[in-house]
Amino acid sequence: MEQKKGEQDFQIDTLLRPDNWDSYIGQERIKANVKIMIEAAQKRGERPDHLLFYGPQGLGKTTIANLIAKEMGAQLRITSGVNLEKTGDLVSTLANLEEGDILFVDEAHRINRTIEEILYPAMESRKLHMMVGKGPAARQLTLDLPAFTLIAATTRVNLLSAPLRSRFGAIFSMDYYEQAHIEEIIRRSAGILGLQIESGAVASIARAARFTPRTANRLLKRVRDYAQVHNMATIGEEAVYDTLEMLEIDELGLEKWDRKLLESIIKKFKGGPVGLNTLVAILGEDKGTVEEIYEPFLIKMGLLQKTPSGRVVTDEAYDHLNLRQFKVQ
Repeated sequence: MEQKKGEQDFQIDTLLRPDNWDSYIGQERIKANVKIMIEAAQKRGERPDHLLFYGPQGLGKTTIANLIAKEMGAQLRITSGVNLEKTGDLVSTLANLEEGDILFVDEAHRINRTIEEILYPAMESRKLHMMVGKGPAARQLTLDLPAFTLIAATTRVNLLSAPLRSRFGAIFSMDYYEQAHIEEIIRRSAGILGLQIESGAVASIARAARFTPRTANRLLKRVRDYAQVHNMATIGEEAVYDTLEMLEIDELGLEKWDRKLLESIIKKFKGGPVGLNTLVAILGEDKGTVEEIYEPFLIKMGLLQKTPSGRVVTDEAYDHLNLRQFKVQ
C-alpha cells in the first residue's frame, strides 16, 4: 500500500510540474536570463552555455532543467553527484551522451573531487580523457564528445571547487518564493487536481509552505486527503488547520525538528551560540540535513542567526515558541 501511495504521489508531482515557461511561476529574473540565453544560442545554431543553479531544496532547479531541455528540443539525461563517485561512473555518463543532449547533475557538490578534473576538458572543449590499462602499460585515450550542455544544481555552492564553478557560463541563485507566488502555485495545482478551495485556505497553506513550491504542493496533497476522508466538497481554512496540526506543522511552517532545534538552543544553551557539531548530535541528523534543510528556512524567517561563534536564536524565536521566560537578561 505504501509503495502504491508513493507511486501515486510521484505521478501527481509529475502532473503538477510546469511544462512551459508561462506555467512556471516565480523566479522571474532567472527565467528572463535563461530565455535570452536559449534564444541567442538557437539563433547562432549553438548549444547554450553550461549553467549552474544553486539554492535550498524544492525551489525548482530540476523543473528549470526540464523546461530548458523542452525549449531546446533536447534529451534530458539526469544523474546525481552521489552517483559519480568513481572515474568509470563519470566516463560512462559522458561517453553515452548524444548530440545536443542536456546533462543534468543534481547535488553537484557531491561529485567526487578526485574525478572532477575529467569534467574540465569535457565542458571546455568536449574532450574526454581517460586512462586505459594499468601500470607501465597504461596509456591515455582521448574521445571527442558531442555538443552538450551541462546543467548542475546544488544546495551547497560553497562546496563546489573554484575551477568547476569558473567553467559555467552562467550561475544563478534560486531565491525563496514570495507569498503571492506560492498562493498562485497552490491555486494552479488545485485546478489541475480538480479541487474547490477557498482563498483563505490557499493563504493558510501558503503561509506554512516555507516559501517553497515543493512544500506547498505536498501540503496541498495532504489537505486534499483530509478533505476527501471527511467528505468536504470545498477545502476551507478549518481543513488546512486540522491537517497542519496532524502533521505537527505550525502556522509559520515550522516542523517538529525545526522547533526542536530552536528549543534546544534556548533551553540547553541559553540561546547560543552553539556549534554545528553540537546541534547535529542533539538532533541525531547529519550536517547536510541541518545545513541544507533546517537552517536556511529558520534564517530566512529571522528565527536563527549564524555567527562566527555558532548558531544563535533571535528574539523572534523566543516569542514564536512562547519561551520568553528562558531569555537571559
